Amino acid sequence: MASDHLAILATDLRRKRKPVKRLVEAGRVLAVQEDQDGRRSARITLQDGQLYLHSLLRQPTPADAHTLQESEVVGVLEPSCTLAFLDLGWAGSTRGRVTIRLTPDTPLARQFVLLCTGQRGHTYRNTKLLRVWGKGQSGEWVAGGDYESNDGKGGARLLPDLQGQYRRSGRAGAVSCWWVSESPTSAQFIITTRDDQVYQWPNVFGDVVSGLDVVRAAVNHSDITEVTVVDCGVVLPL
Repeated sequence: MASDHLAILATDLRRKRKPVKRLVEAGRVLAVQEDQDGRRSARITLQDGQLYLHSLLRQPTPADAHTLQESEVVGVLEPSCTLAFLDLGWAGSTRGRVTIRLTPDTPLARQFVLLCTGQRGHTYRNTKLLRVWGKGQSGEWVAGGDYESNDGKGGARLLPDLQGQYRRSGRAGAVSCWWVSESPTSAQFIITTRDDQVYQWPNVFGDVVSGLDVVRAAVNHSDITEVTVVDCGVVLPL
């Protein structure tokens, strides 16, 4: 371990003390999780004054890294205003970040956080967008989230019961789920990209607060299955 090792707590991240801020900016702060197969780690980054926790990966931990337990970092999330993010890419480059404000304390929102952080081993990272409906029309939407088979046939739920109090919405940016019942695709998600004046999606558990233009650009790509979630995670509250 480097001689300048500094003990870091999750509260230090929120305060962004200068020594901690410098370490985060240098990519030397990681959240780690130990399991029966070894250690996984997640980057913590600082961009435009905002802290981001990225998805857990099985990767070597640099000798000069400063580590925190993943559970401690996730523990600072505010259930009332959790923000998750998906970075979308195609044609060999990352095109932009989609930030989603999740509906407080619903099972689908909690499951989405688990799949953005990789806490249970599965993650949306490297999954494809699967299909577009109504391209160029009212109610246009795109689906993704098959972390199992990446072809639209998988994406099983991570939580035993996804029933909850969900709203309906036909607004562009609404994030919803196909099914909350026992289904092999209950972890797949839908993002509405154009307002629908007639139909309202059930099971809405979030709204895109930035990056809807990125999703719309993905919809206009020639082959939606070439669009990939190149990274994902959650926004850490300040």
